[in-house]
Amino acid sequence: MRRMLVGMSQEKLGGALELTFQQIQKYEKGTNRISASRLQQISNILQVPVAFFFEGAPSSNIGASNPVQDGRPATDISAFLATAEGVQLNQAFSQIRSGMVRRRIVDLVEALVEGEQSSR
Repeated sequence: MRRMLVGMSQEKLGGALELTFQQIQKYEKGTNRISASRLQQISNILQVPVAFFFEGAPSSNIGASNPVQDGRPATDISAFLATAEGVQLNQAFSQIRSGMVRRRIVDLVEALVEGEQSSR
């Protein structure tokens, strides 16, 4: 998500790490694990603390509840925001200045969801 937010391609990140873009794809999809030292390099390149990559991760605290917003676990929201569509939607939506227009967009999306659920 951070790579997409800063407008960096997988190729460019791979080049900075001396890896192929395919290796970056495997890291992003979770196919390959990332070592602590590699994670530190990535955090430096993307200019975020290492902890950024663990936000929304399941807590190791026994009995701790998963934060929920609007009935959806925070991890579901984080997963959506990590997609290309999530990043694009978030960037475009944040550029809308009118609060009324933003509210109408939310209303539209909610109506679309309701329509989709009722047609099942």
